[in-house]
Formats: sequence, structure tokens, C-alpha cells
Amino acid sequence: MIGKLNHVAIVVPDLMAAAATYRDALGADVSEALDLPDHGVRTIFVNLPNTKIELLYPLGEDSPIAKFLEKNPSGGMHHVCYEVDDIIEARNHLTKEGARVLGDGEPKIGAHGKPVLFLHPKDFCGTLVELEQV
Repeated sequence: MIGKLNHVAIVVPDLMAAAATYRDALGADVSEALDLPDHGVRTIFVNLPNTKIELLYPLGEDSPIAKFLEKNPSGGMHHVCYEVDDIIEARNHLTKEGARVLGDGEPKIGAHGKPVLFLHPKDFCGTLVELEQV
């Protein structure tokens, strides 16, 4: 069911400074910033040969990552995203296995324009997991 690693997300206190670090210091290909109001984040992707790094910054005070940044003012790893062929099939299988899907359990459209779901970190070794349908 689980596919390849799509990206690792890192919450940052300064999105443009973080993008500049990846672009200038590491020579990475860095995307333009994209606001995702449904998710409460502004994001930039660092494109690597084998995966991506998603840099996340809160979009407003009600952003779900605002509290993460309060607790971790320097930022830090937020979640990992794995690809799945069928997000509904994956959700149904995982809930049958006892995993908890965050939110209302229905996929939302993510940064890549594809359906995504998040799984409770307590069910996955303390790591927030995002699934993205490919």
C-alpha cells in the first residue's frame, strides 16, 4: 500500500530565509511560495533528485502549525509524506487496523493538487504522517 517518500516537511520561522539557505548554501532548486488557506500554511518546496523538502510557515494565527512554531521557535521537522495509489482504500485499510485519521477523515486537496490525509502521530512512532494520492 505505501509508496515512495514524497516529502519531508519542516516548519520554519522565516520562510524566505529558509528557502535562501537551501537555494544559496546547498544549491537546491527551490519553488515559489504557495499559500494553502485550506491547510493554514504557506509552503515552498525544495526539489531534490530523490524527494522533496517542504518548508512550512503558518498562514495566520489559526494555522495548525502556529502552536508547533510556538513550542519550537527555531522550527523543526513536522511530518513525512508517503504516496499511495488510492487514498480512500488506504484510509479504510488504516482505520480498520486502528490508525486514526486527523480531521473529519475526508481527503483535502494538498499542495500538489492531489488528495491528502494526515494520520495521528501516536499511531506511527511519534511521527505525523501525510498520505498523498498519486
